[in-house]
Amino acid sequence: MSSARPRIRRTALTVPAVLLGAALTGCYAGGSTSAEADPEVAPETSISVNLEGKAAAPGEPVKVTLAEGKLKSVAVTAGEGGALAGKISADGRTWISERVAAPGTAYTVEAKDTHGGSDEATFTTAEAEKVNKLTLAPGKDTTVGIAQPLSIVFDHPVKNKAAVEKGLKVSTSNGTEGSWGWLQDHSGKDRVDWRPKEYWKSGTKVTLKADLNGIDTGADGGWFVRDYATTFTIGAAQVVKVDLDGHRLSLHRDGKQVMDIPMSAGTPGGKKASWRGTAVLMSKEGTINMRSETVGLGDAYDKMVDYSMRLTWSGMYAHAAPWNARYFGNANRSSGCLGMSDADASALYGQVRVGDPFEMTGADAKGTVAEGNGYGAWNVSWADWQAKSALK
Repeated sequence: MSSARPRIRRTALTVPAVLLGAALTGCYAGGSTSAEADPEVAPETSISVNLEGKAAAPGEPVKVTLAEGKLKSVAVTAGEGGALAGKISADGRTWISERVAAPGTAYTVEAKDTHGGSDEATFTTAEAEKVNKLTLAPGKDTTVGIAQPLSIVFDHPVKNKAAVEKGLKVSTSNGTEGSWGWLQDHSGKDRVDWRPKEYWKSGTKVTLKADLNGIDTGADGGWFVRDYATTFTIGAAQVVKVDLDGHRLSLHRDGKQVMDIPMSAGTPGGKKASWRGTAVLMSKEGTINMRSETVGLGDAYDKMVDYSMRLTWSGMYAHAAPWNARYFGNANRSSGCLGMSDADASALYGQVRVGDPFEMTGADAKGTVAEGNGYGAWNVSWADWQAKSALK
């Protein structure tokens, strides 16, 4: 309880008029004096709040304490119509909000006791010196493939990972088991992904509520000053299987092969080799300009490339590569991507969906897709992935 009182409006409890009339009648009859007949007068309703003034510290739950009696209800509302839910203690004397007070917000506290009295207090929290924001994937109300994780990239470093993770609530239509895992994005920023234990089931509906308003992310990170939410649905059960050594790519839907494509992957033995492991289709980018200097390969190429399907942040794509036609199905001679004919690339592009897994196997590779290089979480065992949660 704060020693200094916030600005308060008090309402004293008064004796109801009916009881007052009864007291006067008793006095006239000579049975008692008016003082003896008056019922016990309830004490004046008075609350104290742990946060007060014009620059109260954010990031703390609001605690309301009643001086005497028992609380019946407490409402804590924010300046723009928001509210903080909370619970009254077993003894009825205190109420504590479930969430913390956010920075730069004016709050009004209204409390009522069991005798009908009420009291009010107001306070405003200090502005955040630095604000942290995030980017969510996948996009809201989208339909994605069975390997798509929930992925959150933060603008600034997150030191208080456990506090942030507690505010992230995932719900699914079928009780899918999954876990958050913290990692470093390919950009160098802090990131946290939620992936299921196994690929999603087709038709699953997923909702994320990121109740982060008022969370301090730690030194150099700043505060969150809003909540976030997204929803998405899992589409058809599709898997693209890539045999790097056999130089073929096949699309499987609901366990059945629907496409088989000859292709040429990255030249083995150096930086031009392809990655192995599971990558997730990040985006379908159509016709784009690919330049070798952007991926550390000097001036090896500068081409407009059709049917481009991004697999990693480091620049691995599946795409049309008609200039490499003589190698399709018999040799890996690309600069790291999965190349195929215009017709095959067009057909694949038309059927795959963002979030579909590309399962790449073979010795002709430079290593396994890293967890932060696109969505490489599927290359981490379930036990190791769970260990990346800040709440484990």
